Amino acid sequence: MSRTNAPRYQAENGYLTQTTRKSYIKRAVEAGLLPPHARRMEKITSLQASHDPRVAIQFWQLFSVLGPEPIVGIVGEFYRRVFDDEPWFTSVFARVGNLNHHISTQASMWLDVMGGGPYYHGAEFRLNFHHTHNAHSLMNEKGARRWVALMIDALEASAPLIGEDPRVRVSLNTFLAHFFAKYAQDFHFENRETFGPINPPVLQ
Repeated sequence: MSRTNAPRYQAENGYLTQTTRKSYIKRAVEAGLLPPHARRMEKITSLQASHDPRVAIQFWQLFSVLGPEPIVGIVGEFYRRVFDDEPWFTSVFARVGNLNHHISTQASMWLDVMGGGPYYHGAEFRLNFHHTHNAHSLMNEKGARRWVALMIDALEASAPLIGEDPRVRVSLNTFLAHFFAKYAQDFHFENRETFGPINPPVLQ
């Protein structure tokens, strides 16, 4: 059995943590991935990941096992690829800010959702405004396909940061898949992409 990333960091709610957790649990219950009483299950709702390698890590528990540096590192791996990509893709991000701006902003959002505390000021309004006004031209199947390909490359390159516990990568996939499903619905494009395996169903 692979070694697990035991919780090492004290997690706390951010501006987005509780609303994102509620939204994910609702979708997962509707999809049959979580039981109807999931909101009352400590192993699901807690901000601290389980030491038991048989219990999936929910993405709002990721900070408790990774801490801040690996999360920022993964985001950095992604945006370095974004800024080295084709002009039609890179230019959308460059209009908003430079590489360091995007790493800082996106890492703040990830840390906030993943249990790192209140990092992402503005919460859902800020997130929705960014995608509606700044990134709108990429919120389609072509943009999604390129974004996912670069993120998968970044996740693969970040294996040393993610560690040996397979639950961590699966939890990251679940986090990304949840938000992509939201964006596909909000911007009316078909979500054809996958980041890899997501958290398995929890039956009890």
